[in-house]
Amino acid sequence: MRATASFVAVLSSLLLAVAQETPKAGVTGALGDAAIVKDNPIALTYTATLPNSTTSNIRGSISATASTNGTGVQFTVKLSGLPDPSLGPFLYHIHDQPVPANGSCKATLAHLDPYQRGEHPPCDPTQPQTCQVGDLGGKHGNITTSPFNVQYLDLYASTKSGIGAFFGNRSIVIHTSNTTRLTCANFALVSSSSSSNGSTTAAGPGTSSVATPVGPSASKPAATTYTGAAAHSTSTSSGSVLALIGGLVVAAMLL
Repeated sequence: MRATASFVAVLSSLLLAVAQETPKAGVTGALGDAAIVKDNPIALTYTATLPNSTTSNIRGSISATASTNGTGVQFTVKLSGLPDPSLGPFLYHIHDQPVPANGSCKATLAHLDPYQRGEHPPCDPTQPQTCQVGDLGGKHGNITTSPFNVQYLDLYASTKSGIGAFFGNRSIVIHTSNTTRLTCANFALVSSSSSSNGSTTAAGPGTSSVATPVGPSASKPAATTYTGAAAHSTSTSSGSVLALIGGLVVAAMLL
């Protein structure tokens, strides 16, 4: 009896250790976590201005400027005219493709997702590196009021043409909570600044870099996987402890 009681005590301690040592694994894409972009071209500004559409009363813009040290992008979101709150919270994302001339939001395809994460499960804002690059609402908060005005720094979207996180030739789409697309607009380069003399040049509406994005297309997201150091350490530490527990169980059966 004394041996059995000791075994139970040890087993309880080991189970507690498993619970405490297992880290929370981030849900990432097939290519892992999103990387922080540290070499954004300084002071480039891209703006997506929502159209004066007859099918939507939503108006406003989403503007994004590379930070002064090149790390991350500062977003400024100014929206009004959102529909009935019962349709919200309203989601908004950078989509992989631009809005075509006919204004079809459906043609923008899926979210910007160069790491092939997929949309499900939903983004965890406490681990933004595990979210889709284009899921701005998921990382920084969906639209819950009208008017809606917010600013934030996103470390994973980029103004650097030619990489998968670049959004300057893509679009923004606003959805209801059930993902119905309400309105959309293309990003366009509206200003740039020379790093040598600090002068600013207006690029004008509709001007945008057309470099082909590098990396997998977000239109074909891969199945969600658990990857990265957290997932690896989970399997390693938990596996060794569980193996020890298994040995103790066998020993108990022999008592």
